[in-house]
Amino acid sequence: EGGGWGDHSPEVGEADQKTAFDARRVRANALRLMSLDAALLAIDRRCGSGAVITDLDVRETHAHDESETTPVVPEAVIRATRTEDVSAILAACHEHRIAITPRSGGTGRVGGAVPVPGGLVLALEGMDRIVAIEPDDLRVIVEPGVVLRDLHTSVEAEGLFYAPDPNSLESCRLGGNLACNAGGPRAFKYGVTRNWVLGLEAVTADGTVLEVGKPTAKGVTGYDLAGLVVGSEGTLAVVTRATLRLVPKPEEVATLLVFLPSQAALGDAITACLRRRVVPRCLEFLDALALDILRPKAGLSVPNDARAMLLIEVDGDADEIPRQVERVGEAMLSAGALDVLLARSEHESASLWAARRDMSHAMRRQARHKLSEDVVVPRTRIGALLDRCRALSDEHGVRVATYGHAGDGNLHVNLLWDDPDDRPKVEAAIVGLMRATVQLGGTLSGEHGVGVLKAPYLALEQSPALIDLQERIKGVFDPRGILNPGKIFPAGAKRFHGAC
Repeated sequence: EGGGWGDHSPEVGEADQKTAFDARRVRANALRLMSLDAALLAIDRRCGSGAVITDLDVRETHAHDESETTPVVPEAVIRATRTEDVSAILAACHEHRIAITPRSGGTGRVGGAVPVPGGLVLALEGMDRIVAIEPDDLRVIVEPGVVLRDLHTSVEAEGLFYAPDPNSLESCRLGGNLACNAGGPRAFKYGVTRNWVLGLEAVTADGTVLEVGKPTAKGVTGYDLAGLVVGSEGTLAVVTRATLRLVPKPEEVATLLVFLPSQAALGDAITACLRRRVVPRCLEFLDALALDILRPKAGLSVPNDARAMLLIEVDGDADEIPRQVERVGEAMLSAGALDVLLARSEHESASLWAARRDMSHAMRRQARHKLSEDVVVPRTRIGALLDRCRALSDEHGVRVATYGHAGDGNLHVNLLWDDPDDRPKVEAAIVGLMRATVQLGGTLSGEHGVGVLKAPYLALEQSPALIDLQERIKGVFDPRGILNPGKIFPAGAKRFHGAC
């Protein structure tokens, strides 16, 4: 009974639909693999043997950065040593619609250098030349694979100075600094990476090589495309050469330690310093928990009632330093500082800074899991943000330690936990932190970028119209969405996979 031509079994219909879906998926995957093979073959022909690396151990080392982003093993790692290589590689990926993620040092904290499934990694560490130091024009020309510490050493040997100094300077590379518009402790006085960029050689997604910016100290013809590329996290173009501004190296530097009775005294201390017409090049802050973590490594004698610490540096001509130190000391004491100490030698100063630069790794050793959120508020609202952090810690039962660049309001809020089941509490605390930052007139990142981890929160700060405009700019530079997809704007990853 039944079984006639008009009998349509729901079970059979669903099975047919699943079979058709599976068939489409198999065909799509076969087409993707064909496109990938074609792209890799084209790259191998244009860049020479050895450019395409498919060894699993190499691919695994390029699957992650220094963030908590889930690693993704790329299909291959492509090593470039010349601008011509980068152009050929991107042209092939553009033609065959293969995602590619640029990477220099892989020291990022938001997943910006983590590839997408089925994609490639463009490794730039081999482009590591300091092309020229030009003292008379106060500039240096570098490739993206140059380690920042090597750049500092080279220009300072010539009596010159490049100020940006993220705490990962021993290992981070200029390509990543440019991609994320990196800052560091000296940003309070000297600004961030973008402030030191004169011009860039950059390659767009289809392989077009552009010269953007100006190699001169001044220049206002056309749009500031160099300023747009810096901080775009590798989503608009790949920088293959940068012309950076230099200044004469300061004659002398002095380092001071200031212990405060409370976090609330922080704002008064900074304001008092500025009112005495002193602009330190560094004003680094540690809260009570961060101070406890720092103490054993730095060998500090910390007052028992200290609840916060400032690490301050002033620089300038040798005859100016004693007066600056005196004014800073007066300012700190007027704001209620418990003690003000002056580093007695370069060794003491270096020891303090080594401990400070290790702070992120030191905190990672305090718990099984750590997330560091880089947020910025107006300097006068740092105290209010720290209050919110304490409240979030109490509300969600998550340890929160805060340190960072107090001079420009850029704080690194670290969430520490041991039990994996506590992750929902951590996520809830992060949402609260992001909301509080925006409510206080701040921004969600000062130097780490948006990447993958902060993309879900972008709409808390930016309007739909502003996000749409930026996505359209992305489309002009990268119409097929192959260049570092899924970063900053999560919808970009969906569009990319849909196009494939």
